[in-house]
Amino acid sequence: MEFFLTFFLVFVIFGSAIDTRAPRWVGLFIGLTVTLDILAGGNVSGAAMNPARHLGPAPIDGVLGPDIWIYWVGPILGGAAAALVYHNLFEVKG
Repeated sequence: MEFFLTFFLVFVIFGSAIDTRAPRWVGLFIGLTVTLDILAGGNVSGAAMNPARHLGPAPIDGVLGPDIWIYWVGPILGGAAAALVYHNLFEVKG
């Protein structure tokens, strides 16, 4: 779940904040994506979408268990996959 949540977030960031062809409503698009990610993945994995977002409160909450790798591997691979997909399919080659 963290892979997919981060994939969608990074993909929207590339498409709205980095691409010069996008309309300048960057904050709205990114904010709506974060909202949808939280609604979709909040009950499943907490919708961290960022390793630091999970690692910060984890020691205080006492949830540093054997599943902590999910919050590192999922977002890193999801962000990398989004960057590769956007670069290869949508980026203007010039």
